[in-house]
Amino acid sequence: MGNEANDDRSEDGSGGAERPEGGSDGAERSDGASGRAGRSDAGRGGGERQDRRGRPSWWSAFRHSPFFSATVVVLIISAGAGLFAGSYTYAFANPTPHRIPTAVVLPDHGTATEKAFVDGMEKALHASLRLHVYPTYPRAREAVEEQTVFAVLRARGRGVALDVSGASGASVAQVLTEAAPKVGRALGVPVLVRDVNPLQPGDPRGLAIFYISLAAVVIGFIGAIQLSVHARALEPGERIAFTVAYALLGGFAIAAIVDWGLGALDLPFLESWMILALTMFTSGMVFSMFNVLFGRWALIPTWGLMVLLGNPSSGGAVSWPLLPSLLGHIGRWLPPGGSVNAQHTAVYFRGHQHAFPFLVLAAWALLGCAVFWTWRHRHPGGRETPFRRPER
Repeated sequence: MGNEANDDRSEDGSGGAERPEGGSDGAERSDGASGRAGRSDAGRGGGERQDRRGRPSWWSAFRHSPFFSATVVVLIISAGAGLFAGSYTYAFANPTPHRIPTAVVLPDHGTATEKAFVDGMEKALHASLRLHVYPTYPRAREAVEEQTVFAVLRARGRGVALDVSGASGASVAQVLTEAAPKVGRALGVPVLVRDVNPLQPGDPRGLAIFYISLAAVVIGFIGAIQLSVHARALEPGERIAFTVAYALLGGFAIAAIVDWGLGALDLPFLESWMILALTMFTSGMVFSMFNVLFGRWALIPTWGLMVLLGNPSSGGAVSWPLLPSLLGHIGRWLPPGGSVNAQHTAVYFRGHQHAFPFLVLAAWALLGCAVFWTWRHRHPGGRETPFRRPER
């Protein structure tokens, strides 16, 4: 998104403007009269031109033609298409449990039935239930509300009870709900499975939060791109102010349509609005940061960080215990993961909000602002003279 003329001049190495083919003869005449006619004739004849060292100069002609940039774009889009499909397929196509935090109520240090059931579940899931022992059931339920665990296992007569939390992660709850009865039948143990914190009726798959967070992320950096294209005369401080403005209005629009318009989610409106606005602002400033660092190619690192890496690892579509281990760890440190986590807690675990996702969003926003402001002289926009109102 940078100044293309400046980029081309710097890449040419001459410091001057791009010259047409005809203008190259004037420069070549200084090489000597003996080679003048041959080079001019080669240029006019359309054959492969050579410099005085005998090396072909077709690359130079191609490098400074519009076909070079078009070719680069074709290659980048082709690679981006494959990476986009690959990253989402890698994360979502075959979610597999790796470790599932599970509360175990063991007032009497557990029973043989419970231990056998845990072993059977781990074998059936080909994963580990990361057990957290709690002395009472209320303490275990509180851990569910704090999102420390995804399920609660406890003794129930001669069998066991497994309480899952659909709101903690629909994909994890589904995996546990399908596996538990099979393990119970294999062991001859009665198993009661219930969802103690279900999803809202308008969002049975638990994807609405992922969608609204995705919208905030993508529209956030698209807004920054549009400011760079259509409002180039904005000074750096003005650009940040307008980023705040579209983030506030865009966050309000997303929350209003999803809650008031569609009724898909019953949002804590003010909190959800502010989370969406912070997400949009952060995404916009991430692009602005890359814009001063990489110029017109800023969309590539922005898309890679926010869409190719950030969204699949956010835990919005597939809960983090089912993500590949690397994605599950890094996703919570990226803006899309911070947005999903903050919104998810606001909607389904009210009163148990954590500071960490807000710190993640704030840290990326501050980083973007700091880099953008520090290298603001490299931004292609701005005004050479102060803005003046037209005289009447």
